[in-house]
Amino acid sequence: MGELAAEKHVQYILSVEKKKDSFESVVMEHLRMNGAYWGLTTLDLLGKLHTVDVDQIVSWIIKCQHDSGGFGGNIGHDPHILYTLSAVQVLALFDKLDVLDIEKVSNYVVGLQNEDGSFSGDMWGEVDTRFSYIAICCLSLIHRLDKINVEKAVNYIVSCKNLDGGFGCTPGGESHAGQIFCCVGALAITGSLHRIDKDLLGWWLCERQVKNGGLNGRPEKLPDVCYSWWVLSSLIMIDRVHWIDKRKLVKFILDCQDMENGGISDRPDDAVDVYHTYFGVAGLSLLEYPGLKAIDPAYALPVDVVNRMFIGRKLKKEF
Repeated sequence: MGELAAEKHVQYILSVEKKKDSFESVVMEHLRMNGAYWGLTTLDLLGKLHTVDVDQIVSWIIKCQHDSGGFGGNIGHDPHILYTLSAVQVLALFDKLDVLDIEKVSNYVVGLQNEDGSFSGDMWGEVDTRFSYIAICCLSLIHRLDKINVEKAVNYIVSCKNLDGGFGCTPGGESHAGQIFCCVGALAITGSLHRIDKDLLGWWLCERQVKNGGLNGRPEKLPDVCYSWWVLSSLIMIDRVHWIDKRKLVKFILDCQDMENGGISDRPDDAVDVYHTYFGVAGLSLLEYPGLKAIDPAYALPVDVVNRMFIGRKLKKEF
């Protein structure tokens, strides 16, 4: 089994930001906020967050905020709940949430909850359980979860549960590992994991592992490194991670590395990108790979960052 080319991955992530005219940079312009979250969280898990210019990044994030309180994927792009969570997560990494008008941000997210408890992604009204997770995660991180109807939000998520134990985008939607992470993560944050049939869901998730050790997102699909996060984090949250072969999964992720130029791809020998680099490293963190910081399976942030935001805040209040 190979080793994690940590330094190569650090250099790869730093190089992506500098290549403004590259194909990867151009096609990611509209979701640069997500890219910042993927890249910077990877750097933090590798213990290299100090290599970036914090003030420059924070300044750029603020320029992406709209009067509504929501954030766009880049300067001049429309606000969306997805980019709003990424902005909050990046600021949390840097312990810079104090630059935000918390009420303004929370009001934007709260305003996207629908009467049935679901959430829209933006003003155009698309509904998806991804947005339920994003809203709950975001509001929890800024300590404003009490501003939404949590009971309705949870009931809507549970209504998207299928007979196979999994969850879909909306009620009746096909079970998919990405949606399952969102639903399980939201239920974990709200203390509602008892609403899941853990054995049934655990069986569906562990069946996502294929012969080469990788995980797919649904039956009959190819394995993909990103499911090392979506499936694995879900299994950890429902306490069924021992149902897969962790060693084979580690090997699959390591085999997807570009050992010369850094970065991780979806499958061995494919082109690398920041998205799969993050989820590969995050998956290895969940697998307790040596030299990596621990990541929280529900908040998708390093454990020390989550502890600082919740335990640290509580201690400050007490003293």
